[in-house]
Amino acid sequence: MKQDFLETEISIALVKETFSTELSRQLSLARISSPIAILDGTGINDDLNGCERPVAFPLKAMQDRRAVVVHSLAKWKRIRLKQMGIEPGNGILTDMRALRPDEEFTAIHSIYVDQWDWEQRIKPEERSLLKLKQTVTKIYAALKKTEQVVHLSYPGIIPSLPDKITFIHSQELLSMFPGLNPKQREHNAAKEYGAVFIMGIGKNLSNGEPHDGRAPDYDDWSSPNSDGYFGLNGDIIVWNSTLNSAFELSSMGIRVDPEALARQLKIRNYTSASLLQFHNMLLAGELPECIGGGIGQSRLCMFMLKKSHIGEVQVGIWPEETIKKFSETGITLM
Repeated sequence: MKQDFLETEISIALVKETFSTELSRQLSLARISSPIAILDGTGINDDLNGCERPVAFPLKAMQDRRAVVVHSLAKWKRIRLKQMGIEPGNGILTDMRALRPDEEFTAIHSIYVDQWDWEQRIKPEERSLLKLKQTVTKIYAALKKTEQVVHLSYPGIIPSLPDKITFIHSQELLSMFPGLNPKQREHNAAKEYGAVFIMGIGKNLSNGEPHDGRAPDYDDWSSPNSDGYFGLNGDIIVWNSTLNSAFELSSMGIRVDPEALARQLKIRNYTSASLLQFHNMLLAGELPECIGGGIGQSRLCMFMLKKSHIGEVQVGIWPEETIKKFSETGITLM
């Protein structure tokens, strides 16, 4: 569906308002404010895969103490749950804005990241595969609801999500497609099922490699679970018929407890992190058990509105050759 800038902005607002409202209802989340930058050296910023450089700057009013633009709010939210006294079964939702200058420019990547960061407090006994799957199912219901609302407003946009999301462990996926790399395995699974949740991302598989990288200090990717595998985290990936490819919408999981944190820091040879503020609080048992994740806002708008480039739903910085290439096909990047 071709739209001008104003029409696109109106449809973006529809997607964002519908999904965030439905997600809040499904998971009992309260909307809160959040920071764009935090002090460095606390261990609170998300390290992502451990190699991305944060945007940093000195604070004149604090003797040039270094601050960093957040990568995500994975660990900040856990502290916030404690500060706000959130009870189990309830949680928080915030609009996260980040800069990731090490991102490559692609049709689905830019240096500006906008996502819904959410976190729900759980009971210790809910650290389970069942809780993970129940939560994913509720998020998927919010996705389906949003797709229906978009279709009612724009009949030319045809819904494509299947009725249910399929759960696959990353080890199972490797066994299904042993000759393919992780992205190719995701592509095949998404194409076959329409929507998948790939679990257990971070720990090495039977081939000696992880499905994808994960920092050691937010998702629990190493604990044994009830299906005979490991990990209590994963990614929601759907089939994007516009791009003819797998399309990741969310990364999420049950967060590390003290035991899982200590184990994963050791696996990643990062035990020195235990001296940082966040890690020290967690290892001391001072932070609540929780499940949480991020859901890409521009990604979701791309998918729901059948756009072929993230620049169609997000104002950003684009290489001149990219702008020219898409302009020649009748697509103007915001």
